[in-house]
Amino acid sequence: MKIAFDAKRFFHNTSGLGNYSRDLVRILAEYFPENEYILMNKNKSERGADIVNKPNVHFVETSKGTMSRQLKMGKDAQKQNADIFHGLSGELPFKWDKKPIKKIVTIHDLIFIRYPQYYSFFDRKIHLWKFKKAANTADKIIAISEQTKRDIIQYLKVPESKIEVIYQGCHKSFKEQQSSELTQITKEKFSLPERFILNVGTIEDRKNLLNIVKAIKGTDIPLVVVGKKTKYFTKIQDFIKKNKLENQVHFLEGVSMEELAMIYKSADIFVYPSFFEGFGIPVIEALFSKTVTITSNTSCLPEAGGPDSVYIDPNNYLDIQSKIKFLWDNESERKRRADKGFEFVQKFNDKPIANELMNLYQKIL
Repeated sequence: MKIAFDAKRFFHNTSGLGNYSRDLVRILAEYFPENEYILMNKNKSERGADIVNKPNVHFVETSKGTMSRQLKMGKDAQKQNADIFHGLSGELPFKWDKKPIKKIVTIHDLIFIRYPQYYSFFDRKIHLWKFKKAANTADKIIAISEQTKRDIIQYLKVPESKIEVIYQGCHKSFKEQQSSELTQITKEKFSLPERFILNVGTIEDRKNLLNIVKAIKGTDIPLVVVGKKTKYFTKIQDFIKKNKLENQVHFLEGVSMEELAMIYKSADIFVYPSFFEGFGIPVIEALFSKTVTITSNTSCLPEAGGPDSVYIDPNNYLDIQSKIKFLWDNESERKRRADKGFEFVQKFNDKPIANELMNLYQKIL
């Protein structure tokens, strides 16, 4: 079987969609080496180089020209004799020739419809048009959570029978056991506190970091934050300065994936009070790291967190505060929930996800 992928995100996105794309191709190439995997884009980068170097993975440069991703990539995949074209980020090419090829698209979330205030009018219109077109063109749609499946049915008016829920995993670093020496080096490099709570994710309104900062005000609990800053960061900064929390909140930059895995493992508690997610990879990163997790009782987050994470109302910083304090002061409860969470998160391991993907590919051929 020959599977072609729209690899724009694979090569050019550092987080979310990029991690999904790289992990998906990596696990398929490892567990089903008999197939050929073609990464299509107008250029490549150093991201995912270890995957591109696998013998069954090949980069193919797409035809040049305006909007080549939309107008030429599909036909280029057909010229490569691909059996399946998989759009990894909610889009499919618009143009195809008559050569048979099956089409799959992964839709991660429809947050731009649910929370329009986070997007410009123009972006919302373009996203909706592209997603609707891809959903209509595809033979099958992969939703990365039951929440996303419900949203696709509701907002894109797609029949349920056309959608398969296949969860995503996370980077292999979170599943590896790093040495205590390396962990200590990482702690020293980033001047990590002896004990701390952790938040990981883009620093933007939807991820709701401000309510964590409000929750630790009046406590002596250190907070470590890893994430790309947006203009929302100034709101956080203003609150920190006003309340003299500069020594309590630590923002880290230049963190590699391996270092991030060690930071997760060093944290006492992972806190993720996002208002809405399509899936919430940081939650499973924490669970694989055996770090107890506090997250929102909304959207797909209970799907990712399982029965033993601790759930909060993301709008209520006092609820967040009481759950943080409860776990911070209770080591045996942290350990119990972390162990149970680690058992639960095995369903998001590479092998079961690779099997589900391959079953879907085989089913549509």
